[in-house]
Amino acid sequence: MEVIALQSPGGLDRLRVEDRADPGQPGPGEIRVALHGSSLNYHDLGIVLGKMPSADGRVPLADGAGVVEAVGQGVTEFATGDLVVSCFFPEWQDGTPTIGDFSGTPGDGIDGFAQAAVVRPATAFTHAPKGFDAVEAAAITTAGLTAWRALVVDGKLKAGDTVLLLGTGGVSIWALQIAKAMGATVIITSSSGDKLERARSMGADFTVNYREQQDWGRAVRDWTGGRGVDHIVEVGGPGTLAQSIEAVRVGGHISLIGVLTGASGEVPTAALMGRQARLQGLIVGSRREQQDFVRALDMGTIRPVIDRRFALDQLADAFRFQMNGEHFGKVGIEW
Repeated sequence: MEVIALQSPGGLDRLRVEDRADPGQPGPGEIRVALHGSSLNYHDLGIVLGKMPSADGRVPLADGAGVVEAVGQGVTEFATGDLVVSCFFPEWQDGTPTIGDFSGTPGDGIDGFAQAAVVRPATAFTHAPKGFDAVEAAAITTAGLTAWRALVVDGKLKAGDTVLLLGTGGVSIWALQIAKAMGATVIITSSSGDKLERARSMGADFTVNYREQQDWGRAVRDWTGGRGVDHIVEVGGPGTLAQSIEAVRVGGHISLIGVLTGASGEVPTAALMGRQARLQGLIVGSRREQQDFVRALDMGTIRPVIDRRFALDQLADAFRFQMNGEHFGKVGIEW
């Protein structure tokens, strides 16, 4: 069976096509899935570049979707022919967070989905949303569920709330779609005028070019009449957090879900205290939250934005495209 494996110490030139043994038939409680789609995340990029070291020969990609080929004894949730999608934390089934590392995350602590087929516990997957293809379904595993948890599960988003999104990557565009579907007002930032125009065409109510307006936190606050925003999906980290705190309302919610500007830095604690805002770090979500998200997507009002699709044997090229930062929404892998 053909797989894409990453050789230590990492790097795009260290991705290799290998022939490995077929995973065989599922045992009790397991399913065999023929994989057909994935999507790229910055977590995947960090693994492949060696910035987040993993085992030599690791199969990358945290997102995976495909068709059930066989079910093991005792499996009743899935049947042959079902389109299913993977879970980022397969061991976190429900309840409050219980996992603080990536030891069980596909593509990191265990082999991911850059391969033809897998045999895994049935609880490592959920049904895919109705009408989605494999690439669209795979886009919910990491980016989609992160946006859902930030806004709906933990943020308790309601109609009339105001949401600030940073950039136009996978999480932010998912959040834009979720927020608009729920009747919220959305503000989004980017350094690209073309991307901001596209965001406006998708319903964004106010846009800010952060290169042209470096004090974008103040611009956002001014646009809200001085009140500030209810929710912020903060993907930048230390380089953007001060501006996010400037933009949030008193008692608002900041979901810290990314560190694109660095892994550590100063937090303006006095400003955060003055806002009395909730600054919450979060990583994706549980299987139960993914099932709830899928039920919402089954309503048919949201489809993920896939900027471009690459074949599995073009995986290195797909990562290069991701690194250029030209994409809007998700970068898909299809085979």
